[in-house]
Amino acid sequence: AGLSRQPGCMDKIEVKRLAYTHQGRTIYEWEQTLEELHVYIRPPPGVTAKMVSCTIRPGEMTLGIKGNPPFLSERFESGVNSDESMWCMEDGELHIILTKVSRGVPWSAVFQGHTKVDPFTQSEVQKSLMLERFQEENPGFDFSGATFNGQVPDPKTFMGGVGYK
Repeated sequence: AGLSRQPGCMDKIEVKRLAYTHQGRTIYEWEQTLEELHVYIRPPPGVTAKMVSCTIRPGEMTLGIKGNPPFLSERFESGVNSDESMWCMEDGELHIILTKVSRGVPWSAVFQGHTKVDPFTQSEVQKSLMLERFQEENPGFDFSGATFNGQVPDPKTFMGGVGYK
C-alpha cells in the first residue's frame, strides 16, 4: 500500500489530493484543510447514495454497501468530531467530510496502519495549512504566491496558535 499525490484544489488554497493504494488499486484519495479531512472514494458502477452505508464515529469509520460486509472499517489516525462530519455523493464519487477535533493539526494519514505521507509531502501539507491560516487571519491579503524559507512552522502552534471560530 502506498500514497501518491494527485492534483486538486479547495477554495483559494491549493491542496493536493493524496491517493491511498493497495495492491496497485486506488482505495481512496484524501486532502485536508485546517478544519477538515476530505476523503474521496470511487464506488462500483451503479452504486447510488441510497445503497451506501457510512457510519462515522469519533474514533472510527465503517463504509460499505448495505447488506454486504464493510469495504472499510478503520480507526482514524486522530480525533474526528462525528457530529459535524458527513458524507455525500458528488459526480459519481463518494465524498466524506471529516471534521478534525484539533483544528490546525496536520494529519499524516487518514486511518491508523495506512501509509503515512513522506516527509516532503508532510512539509507541503504544513505549508498549505499555514497559507490557509494566514489567509483566514488576514482576509485582505493575497498569500497565493507566498513561500517559506527553512522549516515550515506548525500551523496549530505558530504565533500563539490557531484560533477557533
